[in-house]
Amino acid sequence: IHSDLFSFPVLPTTSGTTPTQSFTTTSGTTSTRSTTTPVTTITSSLVSSSTSGPSTVSSTTGESLWICNCTEAICIEDDKFVIIPVICNPPPKPTCTNGLAPVQVIDADGCCWHWECDCFCTGWGDPHYNTFDGHYYSYQGNCTYVLVEEIKKSVDNFGVYIDNYHCDVHDAVSCPRTLIVRHETQEVRIAVVKPNSLKVEVTVNQQEVALPYKKFGLSVYESGINKVVEIPELKMNVTFNGLSFSIRMPYSLFGNNTQGQCGTCNNNTADDCMLPNGNIAENCETMADHWQVVDPSKPQCSPGIIPTQGPSTTTGQPCKESSICQLLLGSVFEKCHKIVDPKKFYTACVFDSCTLPQLDLECSSLQVYAAICADQGVCLDWRSHTNGVCSYTCPAHKEYRACGPIKELTCKSSPESQNQTKTKEVEGCFCPNGTMLYDDGVDVCVKTCGCVGLDDVPREFGEEFTVDCKDCICLEGGKGIVCEAHKCAEQNKISCDGEGLYQVTEVNSEDPCCPIISCKCNTSLCTTKPPKCNLGFEVYSHIPSGQCCPVYQCVSKRVCVHQNAEFLPNSSVFIDKCQDCFCTNEVNVTTQLNVISCEHVPCNTSCEPGYERQPVPGECCGKCVQTKCVIHTPQNSVLILSPGEFKNHPYNNCTLYSCVSIRDQLISSTSEITCPAFNEDNCKPGTVTLLPNGCCKTCTPLDSPTPCSVRERKDFIVYEGCYSETRVDLTECEGTCGTFSLYSAEANSLEHSCSCCREEKTSIREVKLKCPHGHSKTHKYVYVESCSCQDTVCEISKSRESRSAEENDRESALNRIKRAISLTSK
Repeated sequence: IHSDLFSFPVLPTTSGTTPTQSFTTTSGTTSTRSTTTPVTTITSSLVSSSTSGPSTVSSTTGESLWICNCTEAICIEDDKFVIIPVICNPPPKPTCTNGLAPVQVIDADGCCWHWECDCFCTGWGDPHYNTFDGHYYSYQGNCTYVLVEEIKKSVDNFGVYIDNYHCDVHDAVSCPRTLIVRHETQEVRIAVVKPNSLKVEVTVNQQEVALPYKKFGLSVYESGINKVVEIPELKMNVTFNGLSFSIRMPYSLFGNNTQGQCGTCNNNTADDCMLPNGNIAENCETMADHWQVVDPSKPQCSPGIIPTQGPSTTTGQPCKESSICQLLLGSVFEKCHKIVDPKKFYTACVFDSCTLPQLDLECSSLQVYAAICADQGVCLDWRSHTNGVCSYTCPAHKEYRACGPIKELTCKSSPESQNQTKTKEVEGCFCPNGTMLYDDGVDVCVKTCGCVGLDDVPREFGEEFTVDCKDCICLEGGKGIVCEAHKCAEQNKISCDGEGLYQVTEVNSEDPCCPIISCKCNTSLCTTKPPKCNLGFEVYSHIPSGQCCPVYQCVSKRVCVHQNAEFLPNSSVFIDKCQDCFCTNEVNVTTQLNVISCEHVPCNTSCEPGYERQPVPGECCGKCVQTKCVIHTPQNSVLILSPGEFKNHPYNNCTLYSCVSIRDQLISSTSEITCPAFNEDNCKPGTVTLLPNGCCKTCTPLDSPTPCSVRERKDFIVYEGCYSETRVDLTECEGTCGTFSLYSAEANSLEHSCSCCREEKTSIREVKLKCPHGHSKTHKYVYVESCSCQDTVCEISKSRESRSAEENDRESALNRIKRAISLTSK
């Protein structure tokens, strides 16, 4: 301690009391030192400023010296001093504009203390800032910016920076991506691994490091959910968890000497929006634009150029406030309301929930507020009230606690550090009750403080184990784990000289550190190839004991073989249609194949009526072929007619059945004899008789003639081998004109006699005909509506010479039917 900083002028005193001296602290709060004890006068030979023993001090009147135990000696005469013990009176407690409680700082003399307001800046969400002096603003830039640097440089290469990025698809808002801390030769980067998450990674000078990290006066470690960068020499720490950051620096070292987006630390918000040139911007959103730094990864950002107007920090349209944000003003955080005002955090929460509702960024406002409350001594369990929206997931071997130690106790913790962890609390993942973290760099929870090796498995003292093929033991003291090379049992030497054999080294399931050497077989190295076996035989192979390559031979499959095909026992074998064969289980000793047994197929010589069995090539018993027409009458009787044969119905002489063969196709037809119009009134009495067909009546007519008229009848139509299945309505002209007209289905027209009674009006009708091969066709014919006596000339519709043989055959068959029917009209 420099004595010239703490020497005071001597004031006249009386009553044996020392004078009272006042001084001003760096934060503007005064501290008072006073004494009320009696004055002790000693000679200079008893005064010494060191602990090496008494010595004579030469001082002039009024000069003061600091002795030990906060005692001051003031020279009053040539060799006489007044000994004044210092007694400190607590100074008045100031109010910090950033809303935090002031801290006690020991004076430079080490005797008394004074109050100071720490420089504390924080940022969260998308993003919102609270400057060192407590000024709140939101800023949406997506470049890299200065959070804090010194105005007057006293520390080499010192500064804290933030790299923001647009975390919304519409580029409307920004979020922190990387926090950068520079100190002398080191640059620490804490970067978000996954956007909008609490998972981060730490690099130092662009190399990933494991935590805790400590080098060159800088350390990085975990504290709850945060990664902390601490510089003990500067009494500062920086935290970052992916969603929020905080910077804490002592006023005594950085008061009135900070600049950047965190503002000037002087407990006065008036100059928090200071620009790099020293001017004060009208708002901090504008100021924040000017603190860009050069970042090669962001060529669109150019420091020194005034950026374009950023997006609005308001939601634009009214937004329904989130129930999560309401927690800040409710009973969950009520204990902290009197210590830290929640209004700015509520404002930020509402903005985040309205702007980015899908990202749950409103949780960051609650998280930061809860962290500040815990820092001020009020720790709250708030995540359990968010219905899982702001839940925090821990690794399986740890559990979440809202209020845990800043530095978790470990088996390696010193007693001093154990006392320090009891002062403040943070949220995070901690070892379950009844266990303890083994060490800061070993994330293993143990029940007893034994040893933990590279396999992260806890061991108890005295426990022997094998790891990485080394036999180890856990010992208390020293390095803890002592290992030596694992010893393997001796193995018998083996030879792999046979064809296809080769030597391999395998893992021993009982002792993975001691491999087993054995012979393996690779059949691709064998030279003997499998033979090609005849039909009914298959390749059989076997490997003799101790060898690799197989021995092959052809063995019977116990099947039958016929015409290059194999048949299983009891399965049918087709040899020809006249034999019924199957494969037996009997084996031919000579061929080693199963025997095929056959029996001749029995024939059925009977055929249905109208059919005759005739030989057919490829058939053993021939085939029943139809040779006669089979006609089923409505009375369920069956008539068998040969081609060209006609027969009346047994019980109805007006029904005539016929059978014709056209091109080897048998066609049966049924005809109804239609009698001419008959009126007995036109007959001479006693002359009515039946015609020879037994169906129609005839008589000797009276003298008066029968007028020409239409005569209706029902009959089957046969055309081109096809016929109607039912009788259809047919008409013809008939009368005393002596002539008639008859419809010919073959000619599809009316054939006329040379008479004058003929059609006067006709129409075209359709009928469906059934053909021999199963298909059907539509046929049109002429229907006579009325007749009259007319003079006419007979026409031939088609010359016989121009007809085909098939047509002539059809006509001959039809004429035979007509002749049978015409008997009724003669």
